[in-house]
Amino acid sequence: MRVADAVAEILKREGVDTLFAYPVNPIIESAAKADIRTVIVRQERIGLHMADAYARVHSGRRVGVFAMQHGPGAENAFGGVAQCYSESVPVLVLPAGHPRRQMFSDPQYSSFLNLDRVTKQNDVLLSAGDLGEVMRRAFAALRNGRPRPASVEIPVDLFGEEVSEPLAYQPALRTRYGPDPDDVATVAAAIAAAERPVLYVGQGVHYAGAWAELRQLAEAWSIPVTTSIEGKSAFPDTHPLALGTAGRSMPTAVRSFLDRADLIIGMGVSFTRTGFGAAMPKGAKLVHCTVDPADLQKDLPTEHALIGDAQLTLRALLGELDGRPSAGADARRGVVEAEIAALHAEFEATWAPRLAASSSPIDPYRVMAELRAAIDPDAAIVTHDAGSPRDQLLPFWKATTPLSYLGWGKTTQLGYGLGLAMGAKLARPEKLCVNVWGDAAIGFTGMDFETAVRERLPILSVLLNNFSMAIELPIMQVAQEKYGSCDISGNYADFARALGGHGERVTDAAQIGPALQRAIRQTQEGNPALVEIITAKDHSYAIPGRS
Repeated sequence: MRVADAVAEILKREGVDTLFAYPVNPIIESAAKADIRTVIVRQERIGLHMADAYARVHSGRRVGVFAMQHGPGAENAFGGVAQCYSESVPVLVLPAGHPRRQMFSDPQYSSFLNLDRVTKQNDVLLSAGDLGEVMRRAFAALRNGRPRPASVEIPVDLFGEEVSEPLAYQPALRTRYGPDPDDVATVAAAIAAAERPVLYVGQGVHYAGAWAELRQLAEAWSIPVTTSIEGKSAFPDTHPLALGTAGRSMPTAVRSFLDRADLIIGMGVSFTRTGFGAAMPKGAKLVHCTVDPADLQKDLPTEHALIGDAQLTLRALLGELDGRPSAGADARRGVVEAEIAALHAEFEATWAPRLAASSSPIDPYRVMAELRAAIDPDAAIVTHDAGSPRDQLLPFWKATTPLSYLGWGKTTQLGYGLGLAMGAKLARPEKLCVNVWGDAAIGFTGMDFETAVRERLPILSVLLNNFSMAIELPIMQVAQEKYGSCDISGNYADFARALGGHGERVTDAAQIGPALQRAIRQTQEGNPALVEIITAKDHSYAIPGRS
């Protein structure tokens, strides 16, 4: 069996059923022979974005896999791998490499050398006989501990070599570990003693599948819950204890409760300091529950830490808290829910004129209201793009079921949302998969709307077109005045139709809802749809204390 065929056999044994790729890499043909679906994209970064969503929607139980050619393909893929690394996603990257005699020669690009900073496990295959060992290391890294990409570069002169014993390969084990019982007791005592605790929930809860345990802890101890962008949908946004998402923009309830908390319990979070998430209040007592000890004390000092899988951590905490008296929890019960409801009502009332605006160009917040009215959150997977679409959508979209929202924000590559929606559709074909993006984002990855058409992935793409990079207007005033540096343009509904999908442009706010319904019907008939909405150059966001 040749190396390329042996790789495909190993992928099958590891449960891989889809290979995202851009030619030319011999693994593509071998995968097709092995009945692994090959999804060919228009650019490498999108393929990695699709593999990313595929892994996330499966809670990491299935990894995403992407293969590309050596040289320019490997070079173009770097940004997508970096995004997976930033968002902690288990994606196996299989770059072809230059022949072994040239692999480290200047100016040849080496994935092995260049991906080392953005992968958890990084290997180059130097001998056909080492294939099983190298692939096992990669899958072990993908399945255990903090999810992040693994890469195996295979020089092109190795693909045709014979592997002597490919059938000896055994799939990598998946293991979990939990926190020290003494630390659990300490944290449980701190929770029981707290008067105004807050649960700050991240993506680790998704990977652990710990949604039920999270809800049990919040309800049993009357603890309000906010999520990171990546953690959105781990706790229902419609729950009486839900504060909303702690993004750059957020409901006022998030900031209000965080700033007054006497204990913030970070569950499945890295506590990374980022401009795209809520800052923790100075002097706050933090409990850090993470699967990765490298997160501890990285950016923020913490009072206590629990290292391990979020589900095992929550189960341990629930067991330790069972039967403990808590005057704080008894005093909070009902009072916290009422306070949250009042803050949410005030927040919605403040933004109601914008959400109902009939102005022209269309107010982007009217679009958010129409999305809420048109899309059933229980039947959808929604994602945003970088910049304004993220900051305008996050506070107003109510995610109701786990993994129904793919949030991101540690790094913010424009155009990421399109690949996420397509990958999610592959993973959950019964769901309406939606990406909300802007006219800057489509400039980066828009051609891969054709991939959605060709690969029969009927997603709904909602584009806010204000003919401008509006979020940059306040910081590029001279460049804009002199050279129009923030101005961009295009008719993207025509573009979508030219690529074989459904496209519709909306200029009247009253027509947003009907246009969305027509687009949803198109997706139900198997056609990718793009609704382009002409919006105002607005860069105001729901940032507490600012307007």
